[in-house]
Amino acid sequence: MQDDITNPLRSYAEAVDWINGLIPFGIRPGLERIEALMERLDNPHRKLKFIHVAGTNGKGSSCAFLTKTLLTCGYSVGTYTSPYITKFTDRFQYNGGNIPDETLLELANRLHPHVQELAATELGSPTMFEVSTALAILYFGEVCYPDVVVWETGLGGRMDVTNIVTPIVSLITNIGFDHTDILGDTLEQIAREKAGIIKPGVPVVSCVEQPEAIAVLKETAAARKSTLYLLNEQFSYERREVTSKQQNIVFRGPFRSMELTVSLQGEHQSKNAAGVMMVLEVLRQYMAFVLEDDEVAAGFKDTFWAGRMEQISEDPLLILDGAHNPEGAESLAKSIQENYRYKKLNLMMGMLSNKHHRAYLEHILPIVDTLILTEPDFRRSMDAQSLYDLVQQLRNEVAKPNLEVIVERDWKAALELLKSRTEREDLGVVSGTLYLISDVRAALLHQTDSEKGW
Repeated sequence: MQDDITNPLRSYAEAVDWINGLIPFGIRPGLERIEALMERLDNPHRKLKFIHVAGTNGKGSSCAFLTKTLLTCGYSVGTYTSPYITKFTDRFQYNGGNIPDETLLELANRLHPHVQELAATELGSPTMFEVSTALAILYFGEVCYPDVVVWETGLGGRMDVTNIVTPIVSLITNIGFDHTDILGDTLEQIAREKAGIIKPGVPVVSCVEQPEAIAVLKETAAARKSTLYLLNEQFSYERREVTSKQQNIVFRGPFRSMELTVSLQGEHQSKNAAGVMMVLEVLRQYMAFVLEDDEVAAGFKDTFWAGRMEQISEDPLLILDGAHNPEGAESLAKSIQENYRYKKLNLMMGMLSNKHHRAYLEHILPIVDTLILTEPDFRRSMDAQSLYDLVQQLRNEVAKPNLEVIVERDWKAALELLKSRTEREDLGVVSGTLYLISDVRAALLHQTDSEKGW
């Protein structure tokens, strides 16, 4: 009985169920609850060196570049990202490996009484993401002690739970329209939220390109006396040779130029790589990080990121890409046309219910021959019929004249349709929310332990 009181969670599955059981508390921007949790745990985050990464798209790929390259250069690296593609433990990584199930259980049991006590105060219960973030800090700060932690924001920046840390350098990948219900519906408003991760005196790197967003970043960096390294001002990149397997770029920064080979596909990945290279240059130049050229080059070349322009099957030729907002769709359309030659393009897509699917479809429909609309196995999935109605509204404006549209609510049946219709000279693409990508990837790779989630 005593053990039940001290360790109320008795298995990994119970721990994950408990954390996910906090999802109904929703997304509640603000740092009060995470600060209270950290105070109770003696603020372990203050012992760690963080690279804080925000942005609308490209956060995950940038975190992958940073993690792989720093590891290759001999540093130990903690990585905190979301959502996860395969297993809940994906989001807490040390040196590229997931947190052990038993460690997650032990840390969840440490957090459990504090979460219960906070829930009884006027602050209310910490959310799922707040508890996950606290668990990540405990893991890195008290279990594995990495040299550096690659730290991805959940949503926005200013009021995001991850903003409790003071990093050694920040990266804002780009800014576009996503989560507008929380972050605001203009680029300036969204930029102001993302710029919230800029801390006094801490250098910040950004690949943001829209003038109105750049103005916000410059204003915020100046107010906080932070040095801003901006794409096309302090650093730039030039793409050279591009094949379906890799792309070569020349990075040019304030300290030197360097040639890099990137295995992730698409021009957006060249841009992400350039932003990450600038972060590494700040670490090398000002923070005494030892980053040898050949090891840096190997890190970029060896970086892999699941579910982003990932070729998952040869016959039929299928790729997965978690593009789910207008900017992601634009990058996907460009990357498909640049990297693949095909007779017909068959696209299967499923979305969560939010409001920017029209702009997504405007980017992707012009290149699609067969569109299969389905529904992800997730509580906030968008009704496939509603997506169909939206496609019908846009058909005459942007779609090919002979576009075929199929509605198949069951994603497993939709995947079988995609496979059967994608002939030898065709290309099949699965796109949309990462919840769909996760399920499809697990099915195609025959993974039985896939958990998927935010």
